[in-house]
Amino acid sequence: MGIKHFSFSVIVTFLLCIPLFAQEEEPIRYYQLEPLDDSLFIKIQEELFIDPPDPKAEIIADLRDLSNQTISVKGALYPFLALSEETRSRIITYPFKISLEESITYTSLFTRVINKLRFDKIINTPTALQISSTLGYINPFLQFMGGERFGFALKNDVGFSFGIGTPYSGVLETNFYELNFHILGLRAGLFSNDDTFIEHKFSNNHNNIYFKLGYQINYVVPFGNFFEFGYMSTIEEFGRTKVEKYRPPESIVISKDGSKIYDPYLVDGTFFNWEFRYPIKVLEGTRGKIYVAKYVNEYHIGFTGREMSLAGSVFDFRFDAMVSSKEREPQYVIEALVQKIFGSWAFSAVAIGPSVILTKTDKDKFGITSIFVNARLKAGTSF
Repeated sequence: MGIKHFSFSVIVTFLLCIPLFAQEEEPIRYYQLEPLDDSLFIKIQEELFIDPPDPKAEIIADLRDLSNQTISVKGALYPFLALSEETRSRIITYPFKISLEESITYTSLFTRVINKLRFDKIINTPTALQISSTLGYINPFLQFMGGERFGFALKNDVGFSFGIGTPYSGVLETNFYELNFHILGLRAGLFSNDDTFIEHKFSNNHNNIYFKLGYQINYVVPFGNFFEFGYMSTIEEFGRTKVEKYRPPESIVISKDGSKIYDPYLVDGTFFNWEFRYPIKVLEGTRGKIYVAKYVNEYHIGFTGREMSLAGSVFDFRFDAMVSSKEREPQYVIEALVQKIFGSWAFSAVAIGPSVILTKTDKDKFGITSIFVNARLKAGTSF
């Protein structure tokens, strides 16, 4: 275990030192700004009267000629002096730059096209915030059903998080929600139930999962935001009324050979949960991870990514495979939420799209048991 901790600490130290090594190089005067600071990207466009501002826009600064410095936003050219002094200073000292200072040859005319596809950016190093064991919970994305928890700090490593649905659930699958307090990697909170999202789904409910009031205590092991473990316990039982509501006759399915009974999982008792995750940045996304987890005695593997860019589109993607459970059939959640659909402030703050759950249907065949629109809001910056 000591060797693993040492390895993690070496990796984290190396990643955090990358900006320090970069400072020793010659100043870059012609560069593209990587879209990792929403507040700066929006401020640049507001000062240039671009409406609505796009936090993932292509912005290029050309500061090589002191008498003709320019900034390009989505291909449109503007004088660098059109920006305020404060904004110009932030652009000059911006730490995440892609150098464009290269000589143009006949060969480069072709290689530039390939380079713009940015294959080297398909998977990249995440931000220091994401690999922090005490700050990793800070997350500006609030999703309506399932996914990572929305988290905000009161001061650095002290804050709160909130989530609707479990971190691994899909649409119209559960009545779970939670509220947690975070301090120095410790997470303690309550979870309960709200039936708003499940009351109007009348078929294929046999693989759903339902909760009552309970509490949980979790801890993220230091040396990176890689491993979290915790204890979870229910403190309310399912009364007869709730059992009849969550397990009506139509939600109980018997397999064709009569060997299995599929019915909803009513979570009751105590559980030891854990998640091993590896934060990554895929397609220049602002947040992402791959993970393996155990949650209420069910095993999950999956990937989640926020604000990924591909061919000019910005989208979130989530895949979760619940591969083993004593209470339910294995199932697969697939979700894609597209940004830049709405106008005004919602242009960069709202993403919406389809979410699907695949598992054994009430016909005892593999197929779709739930499909619905999911959405997420973004509050603030992901930098």
